[in-house]
Amino acid sequence: MKHALAAIIWLTPALALAADPALDARNYPGPAWSPYLVGAGIGVLSWLTFYFSDKPIGASSFYATVAGAFGKLFARRHTESLQYYQDNPPRIGWETLFVPAAILGGFIAAWTGGEFANEWVHPMWVARFGESIALRAGVCFGGGILMAFGARLAGGCTSGHGISGTLQLNVASWIAVICFFIGGIAVAMPLYFL
Repeated sequence: MKHALAAIIWLTPALALAADPALDARNYPGPAWSPYLVGAGIGVLSWLTFYFSDKPIGASSFYATVAGAFGKLFARRHTESLQYYQDNPPRIGWETLFVPAAILGGFIAAWTGGEFANEWVHPMWVARFGESIALRAGVCFGGGILMAFGARLAGGCTSGHGISGTLQLNVASWIAVICFFIGGIAVAMPLYFL
């Protein structure tokens, strides 16, 4: 571990010096927002979240909170009998509003960055799998279920581990993020290149 840390410390300045000096994060070439400024903004948001709420940024608790709220609405006694909801009563707070705000923020970023596309099926999907909206919706829904299951299994989602956990240098979060990338590559390669 000591050698890996020493290699990272030694290589970081070398990689920074190898970067293109003409690249200015404030004047990103292209229609999208600068990933450097957006990344810095997410970092500042994470600091502020820790400062004001003493909680990390994360989205996976949103689904459990919404499910608990619906459970209390339609099956109150059953929901209140579940140990998870006894320990974590479903309350609407900033964590619950994080997911809708992220969706709205994505829309604003696409709109103002000139990348908004009014399409049901992406051209890359059409080229590989055809124009079926039902197939695309089914695969997206299935992928969402797998992501939610994986997030609960891993003890957090990509935002929880990838932003908050790695920011705190949490070893489990770094392992989870590496596994996210490995899993994404393992699924994308056969889907698009076989």
